[in-house]
Amino acid sequence: MSISLPVSMATTIHSLPYSLLKLKPPSLTPSLFRRTLFPNSTLNAAPKRTVSSTTFSLTLTNGTCKTRHVAAKSSEADTGNTSTSLTQTVFGVLHLAVSLGLILAVDKFLKQAFVAAAIKFPSALFGMFCIFSVLIILDSTVPAAATAFVSFFEPAFMFIQRWLPLFYVPSLVVLPLAVKDIPAASGAKIGLILVGGWLATLCVAGYTAIAVRKAVKTELVDAEPMGKPAPFSSLEVWTWTAVLLISFVSALFYPTALGTSARTCLPFLLAATVLGYMVGSGLPSNVKKVFHPIICCALSADLTAFAFGYFSKSGLEPVLGYYLTKASSNPGAGDILMGFLGSVILSFSFSMFKQRKLVKRHAAEIFTSVIISTVFSLYSTALVGRLVQLEPSLTVSILPRCITVALALSIVSLFDGKYYAHTATIYPHNLVYTGI
Repeated sequence: MSISLPVSMATTIHSLPYSLLKLKPPSLTPSLFRRTLFPNSTLNAAPKRTVSSTTFSLTLTNGTCKTRHVAAKSSEADTGNTSTSLTQTVFGVLHLAVSLGLILAVDKFLKQAFVAAAIKFPSALFGMFCIFSVLIILDSTVPAAATAFVSFFEPAFMFIQRWLPLFYVPSLVVLPLAVKDIPAASGAKIGLILVGGWLATLCVAGYTAIAVRKAVKTELVDAEPMGKPAPFSSLEVWTWTAVLLISFVSALFYPTALGTSARTCLPFLLAATVLGYMVGSGLPSNVKKVFHPIICCALSADLTAFAFGYFSKSGLEPVLGYYLTKASSNPGAGDILMGFLGSVILSFSFSMFKQRKLVKRHAAEIFTSVIISTVFSLYSTALVGRLVQLEPSLTVSILPRCITVALALSIVSLFDGKYYAHTATIYPHNLVYTGI
C-alpha cells in the first residue's frame, strides 16, 4: 500500500541527513502500543490481583499470634527486670548494714580497749591510721585486695559522707543551754579569740604551704575524682515529714510512750534535724554561703523543740535536755547522731587512701603546714586567753578550736579531764566559726 505524503512533508524528509533516514522506529509490544494510541481504552486496565480470604485470614492470625508472643516476651522481661531491681535493692541495703555495722563495731571496740588500758589518745584517730596503713601495705603487695577492701566499705563511706554534717549538729542545737552558763564578758572574749584565731591560723597555714611549695617546686595537679552522694529524693523528704508529724503528736498525748521523755522525743527531734539538713542542702549555692545547711538543720531542731515545749507547757530547756542527754541508757536524738563521730574519723582513712597520690605529691606542704598551724593555734589560744584574762577552764576548753569536734573532746582530756564538760559547752561556739 502506497502512502502519499504532502509536499511539505516530502520536502522535509528529503532534506534530512542520510544517517537519520536509516533510523527505524522502535518496536512496541501490543500492550504498550494500545496504551500509546488508545490511552482511554478499557483494555489498558491493569489486571487486579485477587487475595483469597483464606490467605488474609491466615496472615491476620499469624500476625496476631506474633503480636501476642512479643507481648508475652515483653511482660516476662519487665517481670525479670523488676525482680532483678528488687534483689539489687535488698542486697544493697544488706551490704550497707554490714559495712557500716563493722565500722561502728570497730569504733566501739577501740573506745572500750583504750578506756580499759587508760589510754587518753583518741582511739578513732589510732584506728584511722591503722586502716590507712593496712590499705597502703595491701596496695603495695596485693593491689586487688586493697581495691576489694575499699569496695566492700564503699556503701558505708558514702553513707557517712552523705550525712556528715548531721553528726556535728547536736552541740549547735543545744547552744541555748550552753550560753546561759557563760558570763557575757567571757562569751565576748571567747568570740574574739575564736574569730581572730581562726583568721590567724588560716593565714599561717596558707603562707606556710605556699613557702614550702616554692621551696620544693611542686607543681599543682588535679585531685582524684571522688564519688558524690546521691541527692535527697522526695520520698525521703515525705517519709521524714511523716515521722516528724506522727511522733510529735504522739509525744504530746503520750509523753512517756517509749519509756522516758528523751526516748519519746527522739523520733521527732531526729526527724526535724534531718529535714532541716535536707531543706538546707536544696537551697541555692548563693544562699548556702550565708545560710549553711548546718545552721538550717540546727534551727529546724530548735524550732521543733520550742514548738513542743510550747504545746506541752514544759518549756524549751527541758526539751533541749532530752535532745542531748549524754547517757547511753537514755539516749536522745543528739546522742544518736554524735555516736557516729568515731566512725567519721575512721572513714577519713578511705578518703586519704583514695587521694594517696595527691598526698604523696604534696606531702611536704601538707604535713609542714598542718604541724606549724596546729602548734600556732594551740599556743596562740593559750597566750591570748591569758592576755585577755579569760578563766583558765574556758581557755583550756577552746584550745582545740581548729580541730574537728570528733577529736576536740578527746584532745582536751589530754590536758585535764575536769575540763571535758567545759569543752562540750564551749564547742558549739567553735563550730559556728570554724565549721566542719
